[in-house]
Amino acid sequence: MNKKVAFYTLGCKLNYSETSTLGRLFSDAGFDTVDFTNTPDVFVINTCSVTENADKKCKKVVKEALKVSPNAYVTIVGCYAQLKPKEIAEIPGVDMVLGAAEKFRIIEHISDLTKQPKALVYNQPVSQANEFVPAFSIGDRTRTFLKVQDGCDYSCTFCTIPLARGVSRSDTIESVILQAKQIAASGVKEIVLTGVNLGDFGIINGERTNKFFDLVKALDEVEGIDRIRISSIEPNLLSDEIITFVAQSKRFVPHFHIPLQSGSDKILSLMRRRYKRELYVNRVARIKELMPDCCIGVDVIVGFPGETREDFVDTYNFLNDLQVSYLHVFTYSKRENTLAAEMSGAVPGSTRADRSKMLHILSDKKRRAFYFSQLGRAEEVLFEGDIKDGYMHGFTRNYVKVKTKFDPVLVNEVRSVTLTQISPDGDIEITEAEEILVH
Repeated sequence: MNKKVAFYTLGCKLNYSETSTLGRLFSDAGFDTVDFTNTPDVFVINTCSVTENADKKCKKVVKEALKVSPNAYVTIVGCYAQLKPKEIAEIPGVDMVLGAAEKFRIIEHISDLTKQPKALVYNQPVSQANEFVPAFSIGDRTRTFLKVQDGCDYSCTFCTIPLARGVSRSDTIESVILQAKQIAASGVKEIVLTGVNLGDFGIINGERTNKFFDLVKALDEVEGIDRIRISSIEPNLLSDEIITFVAQSKRFVPHFHIPLQSGSDKILSLMRRRYKRELYVNRVARIKELMPDCCIGVDVIVGFPGETREDFVDTYNFLNDLQVSYLHVFTYSKRENTLAAEMSGAVPGSTRADRSKMLHILSDKKRRAFYFSQLGRAEEVLFEGDIKDGYMHGFTRNYVKVKTKFDPVLVNEVRSVTLTQISPDGDIEITEAEEILVH
């Protein structure tokens, strides 16, 4: 009987793509992938370390894993594993910790599942994580996260990602196209492009060979994929040529997620962001000029050291006035080995919580206003296979979440629907998908 492996992923879309690739490595090695609760012989926990809370989640997942299968072999990979290998090795029940340069050699390291008195740690300096390893998720949803870039050369003062993932590096355009064709052949209808600093795509072996725009143009020609979505892109790297191309693209959808982090130029400078708020305003205005119904998401951090009440109000008013559709709000948490950790002007925790709550309320208001603007429109919805309280959901091209009563015929299908009403939980609800099969 084959050994069983279960995966648990914390963090970003990039982690999900890499977990799926690790799953294929285990499958090739003769393991059966099972659900977390199905008494696996091996647990692989892919970690994030963007916030302190992510570290705590890792410890909790290990604890729950051992309740399910007390004798299982527990391996930790991901950003937390690179940054804090010794700390993880001391978590009761952890058997192996693999750093950024080692995680894709997991089968080689895990060939012997004999539990040792102390956790085994394989963790080279992050400077050794300079090879790009392709990854994409497949088989568990109607969309695929396709990793095209890894690492980051930026030096934002709050961020540990360069310490966890190394330098910026990319796949080749030719390799990405081959993977996109493979994904298309599997029946997946949507690709989400992912990376640590996606707009910096094109660096191979330390030298720039292409631009992200070159990849966008090439992917737009791939047959068999209905939609391509850009997961997140820095405002200084979201060029006018990308915006203009997406506006008339065959496959790229009208949805951008653009990190802002603060609406105060003072705080942006302290963060060492590579733009001022004026550039952000210009990017949003250009998108809305060419794609009035485009969905725009924003990352924002509250409580950064030195953020006064006036700075926060500046950010709040800036976001309130922008034509954006939703916010991802992060409460600043001090991270070791970052410049921000040494800065003065720490914001009290209760103040950070209050500011976070205000922006979450603003996000709900923005999303509802955006959804309200879409009512009455005929849109194409790609339905997913989830079921919750008898309902399933899907997304329009411009990322409006739509729910309808579950119908197995709709799974992974694109249907033309009329957006009729906003449900109590904030999604747009339709009574039934129209009988027109679009794709």
